[in-house]
Amino acid sequence: MKCIKVSWLKASSKNTLTDSDTISVRPDEAFDESRLEAYLKGQLDGSDNSLAVRQFSGGKANLTYLLDYGEREYVLRRPPLGPVAPTAHDMAREHKVLSVLHEDFPYAPQALHFCDNHEIIGAPFFIMDRKVGVVIRTTLPENFDQMTNGPELISAQLINVLAEFHKVDYSALGLDDLGKPEGFLQRQVKGWKKRWDKAKHEDLPAVENIYNWLSENIPETKNYSIIHNDYKLDNVMYNTNDPGKLIAIFDWDMCTLGDPLCDLGSLLSYWCTTSDPVFFQKAASMPIDDRFYSREQLVLQYSEMTGFDISNIRFYHVLGLYRLIGIAAQIYIRFLRGQTQDKRFAIFGNMINLVSDYGVELIADA
Repeated sequence: MKCIKVSWLKASSKNTLTDSDTISVRPDEAFDESRLEAYLKGQLDGSDNSLAVRQFSGGKANLTYLLDYGEREYVLRRPPLGPVAPTAHDMAREHKVLSVLHEDFPYAPQALHFCDNHEIIGAPFFIMDRKVGVVIRTTLPENFDQMTNGPELISAQLINVLAEFHKVDYSALGLDDLGKPEGFLQRQVKGWKKRWDKAKHEDLPAVENIYNWLSENIPETKNYSIIHNDYKLDNVMYNTNDPGKLIAIFDWDMCTLGDPLCDLGSLLSYWCTTSDPVFFQKAASMPIDDRFYSREQLVLQYSEMTGFDISNIRFYHVLGLYRLIGIAAQIYIRFLRGQTQDKRFAIFGNMINLVSDYGVELIADA
């Protein structure tokens, strides 16, 4: 058992803003709060006070909870219920990254505590400081929507911060052992193939076609960097009053060393515009608004800021979609097996079909 404490780290003081993303803990995702309270007592600033726990409603994989001690608030992260893929949902990895990354990259929350004692809440978990702001999901905050250039500012900041992140000197932070950059793309294609084969609920020729195309079109990686591996609009937080100010990035459990264009391709796979197929718009996790950047604008601005060659960006976009199919399959099979009761996942079977069809369309246009 390993429990790591960094006692001098502090959480942000409680903000008067409320977080509409929190709900009462879902019954099937609850744990013994009194056991957690006893375990944490004296280990975090303010933890001698009584503990109230709520759950963040967003997110579709790892489970995230708000720990409220009155004057101090923290965030607890743990893996999803049921069996998880090897190397996925790695709380130790996420804690390791966030315990140092904030030093050079202010958009990374600060990790405060890690514990792999399953007796506490039934799974490994870590605790980080809480950020207060707005996470943009399917609708724009009213004040952002009222700004003519609100979505444009959101888009620009999102891609600018990604470019800044890919310039972080991971060696200086002691993260050289976070991954093996060489051969990263080959491992990604083969790895998501294995995950799909293990999690699929039916055979889909479209998914096989995407895999074959990716295998035959792997480009040469020209740059290596630290990568987030799930960078998208609803994994970041903005200042509540300023759409041009990103304040935090979340969900770092898949962070590794590899080809930075994979982050850009992942972002493109989640990005959605009014010109996309209707089915893709219906499944979008972001607002559909012509004022947001197009995918082309995102790519060009990223290229201008990094100087990276983006001539093979279609490969990275298709790889992002293939990865999205694999993630959806892993979540959907847990739902079918009754390992989660979250009704949001009931539509994932249909989503897998739609995303794979979209991927085939991209390949046909190549």
